[in-house]
Amino acid sequence: MFILASGSPRRKELLQQINARFVIRISAAEELAGDDIDPAVMVEKNAAAKAKAVARLYPNQAVLGADTVVALDGHTYGKPHSREEAIRMLREFSGRTHQVLTGIAWVQNEHLFSDVVITEVEFAPLADTEIERYVKSGEPMDKAGAYAIQGAAAEFITCIKGSYSNVVGLPLNATVRLARKAGVNLYGDDGEGFAT
Repeated sequence: MFILASGSPRRKELLQQINARFVIRISAAEELAGDDIDPAVMVEKNAAAKAKAVARLYPNQAVLGADTVVALDGHTYGKPHSREEAIRMLREFSGRTHQVLTGIAWVQNEHLFSDVVITEVEFAPLADTEIERYVKSGEPMDKAGAYAIQGAAAEFITCIKGSYSNVVGLPLNATVRLARKAGVNLYGDDGEGFAT
């Protein structure tokens, strides 16, 4: 059993999908943000900061941290803070290809193992009415880039290159491979003392 240092419902669902055994302890780490830092560097550092913050509280447990952003033309997009911001993001993605970057970090026995996974997502050209209808649904409001590939926004996407689960919020294959490298048992019973 390990600790997921994230409150993301998507990450929880993805790990449950592969029958991983974990508990959630949300990290209070401060995150880097802004266009003055390379998005790949940013998500890797943020993932590591989240994992380390929780690992300090549970030093004998393996901890997984993750951070996801969307990037286009040197600009990074997190979760929209308003309906207007969500509309603006989706207009910028319309008819274009953007990148989804997720940093993953395992902390195990005070050792850090981290990686970044990048997926390219191409949107069809979107009419303002389509964007406004989607934003009105409320689905974009807690998603990086203001859309959920596993939700209604699936109709907007014409092509994806790379990990689908990365776009949802956690690249499962890379997470599992990195766990093996870190010596983390994703499915074991160690750490039974946790309340779920």
